[in-house]
Amino acid sequence: MSHMRYSCLMAVDPDHVLRTAAALLTRKATATMDEVAKAAGISRATLHRHFAGRDALVRALESLGIAECEAALDAARLDEGPARDAVHRLVREIESAAALLAFLYTENQLFEGEQQNAGWARIDERIAALFRRGQQSGEFRIDLSPVWLTEALYGLLASGAWAVSEGRVARNDFTYMIAELLLGGALRHPAQPREES
Repeated sequence: MSHMRYSCLMAVDPDHVLRTAAALLTRKATATMDEVAKAAGISRATLHRHFAGRDALVRALESLGIAECEAALDAARLDEGPARDAVHRLVREIESAAALLAFLYTENQLFEGEQQNAGWARIDERIAALFRRGQQSGEFRIDLSPVWLTEALYGLLASGAWAVSEGRVARNDFTYMIAELLLGGALRHPAQPREES
């Protein structure tokens, strides 16, 4: 019996547990560790062996979210072609991680104090660089800062993820809705000035 219990412990896949927790918490942000364990098909004690508590679980989800976001940024090829096309590619590539990002967005503990993960700053800078590139090419307005456009994108991604998860918006419309709304405000109109080189 003890051998069976030991092999069950060894069979737990932390990545499966993490992805199950992400799926549950993105639907129900207040889910308890007991609910996470049940969803993952393990005991609370086993969950606790992998993640010492909710804070540790959220930190692990943060690392997963950052990794998925950085992979989406790589796949979106932000330096290629017109900036507006790169924004569409970015939203399309990040869609699968949007619900997790929306959950993380609400976890204030991740963004307070000196413990903030440097991954967020890397992501912010890569996205802001895309908006700067669009401003320099004359595609995007220069009266909206790249930092603000980056924050606006995060807000739209979170809102879109929540709307899809609640069934208020069709999943197939996610990329179009977000990219078009953001670009509708960001694109430079002929009457607006171009940035001086």
